[in-house]
Amino acid sequence: MKVMLINGSPHPQGNTFLALEEMRKIFAAEDIETEMVHVGNKALRGCIACGSCAVKKQCVFDDLVNETAPIFKESDGIVIGSPVYYASANGTLISYLDRLFFSTQMGQCFDKTMKVGASVVIARRGGLSATFDELNKYFTMNNMPVASSQYWNSAHGREQGEVIKDDEGMQTMRTLARNMVFLMKSIALGKEKYGLPEKEEWIPTHFIR
Repeated sequence: MKVMLINGSPHPQGNTFLALEEMRKIFAAEDIETEMVHVGNKALRGCIACGSCAVKKQCVFDDLVNETAPIFKESDGIVIGSPVYYASANGTLISYLDRLFFSTQMGQCFDKTMKVGASVVIARRGGLSATFDELNKYFTMNNMPVASSQYWNSAHGREQGEVIKDDEGMQTMRTLARNMVFLMKSIALGKEKYGLPEKEEWIPTHFIR
């Protein structure tokens, strides 16, 4: 089994990375393969709603999004980590996620149903729950179960390395990783015995008609 870890911080070795690393230790102990993608320090533009991905089978901007889409496809779970900026996720990360999720829905189409998702947020002080909610919406729009922990998936730290001093936050990361492993393995067994849930044909509606 495999988990894709997305580091949305511009600091590749910062507090967001350290929180994800705490999870990676648990995944390694449980024989779960991981691959980390560093996003926050890249030059990425947002989606322009051109619809080209439906034709090109990939995003029109050929960058990290297209490069990492196959990792997402082969993964059983995905963890999105972000620092908190103005009670929101890093803007570069959001641009990446908008394009990654949309282009793989319209272009390099693969079913995300029952891939386990989790978000991890790091802040000096506030804005954690708003950012946590923002990131979880990517999962709930794609039939992806959201992994939980013993508290919201957050930890505190400002200067590099401070997050390690948040004992409860680090424990939350470890618990989250263990819960993800349990969910992924349970879903794999369920798929083997019962298959995926039945899907209805999409009924698109618009509020103006």
